Amino acid sequence: MNLPPLTQGFVLHFGEMGSRWGVNRTVGQIYALIFVSDRPLHADDIVEKLGVSRSNVSMGLKELMAWRLVRLEHLPGDRRDYFSAAGDVWTIFKTLAEERQRREVEPTLSALRGALLETPDSAEERHAQERMREMYELMEQMTEWFAEVRKLSPQTLQNLMALGGKVQRLLEMKDKLLVMPGGKS
Repeated sequence: MNLPPLTQGFVLHFGEMGSRWGVNRTVGQIYALIFVSDRPLHADDIVEKLGVSRSNVSMGLKELMAWRLVRLEHLPGDRRDYFSAAGDVWTIFKTLAEERQRREVEPTLSALRGALLETPDSAEERHAQERMREMYELMEQMTEWFAEVRKLSPQTLQNLMALGGKVQRLLEMKDKLLVMPGGKS
């Protein structure tokens, strides 16, 4: 790798984490490099900095574009394709969550819906179907919650996350206020 030590450590870590996130090591490294870069990079820049083959870089860039994590840019007077990542980490977080929902949650919800339409033939299948219903209801509720969260501004999301466990205390306080004389039930 042809990178400064701080950047190299980050890129290597992302490569290792990539395999845990469902992408290969090179894709993780390419994304990390683009993310920390102060300018858009073209494929030859990435090949030189990471020391990987041009074909690996091309495949990795296609995958990252499919995930909507990098965008293609053109610079005036240059015919090469350049790639950059969203600058805002909240945008990146939302994009990742949306893609995971599209790729993982929605197919699982579809499979569960299909299973719930079946007529169980035994007590064992009725039990299994009831467990599937519980999973479906939780996943559906999480999907609805996420749709609402996606509408929030980054500042509101930061404030919400900063509340942490205080949210529970606020909800408990709201419930106590509702049962007090004059409170609305």
